[in-house]
Amino acid sequence: MSKHTTLPTHFTSFEQGYPVLCSKLGYTFNDPNLLRRALTHRSYDPKMSYERLEFLGDALLGAVIAEALFTFFPRHDEGKLTRMRATLVRQETLVQIAEKLELSSHLILGVGERKGGGRHRASILADAVEAILASVYLDSGDIERVKGLVKCWYETLIGEMGEEKVLKDAKSRLQEWLQGNKLPLPTYTLMDTIGNAPNQTFVVACTVAVADCTPITETGESRRIAEQKCAERMINQLNKLEKPKAL
Repeated sequence: MSKHTTLPTHFTSFEQGYPVLCSKLGYTFNDPNLLRRALTHRSYDPKMSYERLEFLGDALLGAVIAEALFTFFPRHDEGKLTRMRATLVRQETLVQIAEKLELSSHLILGVGERKGGGRHRASILADAVEAILASVYLDSGDIERVKGLVKCWYETLIGEMGEEKVLKDAKSRLQEWLQGNKLPLPTYTLMDTIGNAPNQTFVVACTVAVADCTPITETGESRRIAEQKCAERMINQLNKLEKPKAL
């Protein structure tokens, strides 16, 4: 496609956009209806929407990403690998992939959803990415095809993975968890600073006023990183409580 070519805001039919999307995916379907279904929102056809495909695609993506991280980061423990996987499969990352594929141009939406801005709705774009993975798997019957797609989409992202990027949303997620359960917000305390700038290590403790929940202490090359690491571990601890109660 010429760099001067301007894509339409959406294709007028699935058939019009099909060869363009297949080219971007690097895969041509034996059964194009699988791809059609992966792009179809329930507002257009509740019985033939992408929702079941998205369920399968979510599982496939998680497994393939886990294998890739396990291979690329042999020295990372399971906790860090889990955090990295969570970052790579979350909605924000999937939306980045959808934007590169220009999926908004291909989505099949009902009139109301189109008028409501559904083409650019993050949840729809993310779900469509996962549904496409499932459609490729079902059409080819080959998990290696799925791995090839994921490698293409994620190679740069995995290479750029860093501790701060993986953990950057943990404090927000902890706050949301506590607020959602009507519990007090966490407290972060700087316990110690080891070494001299710029090679300092910060020791931070995180406490929450929740019964049966112990304080978490972590270190980091910045106070913010240490706080994020505390928050991630605190979320894991809270998730194990059956009925969290305030002290």
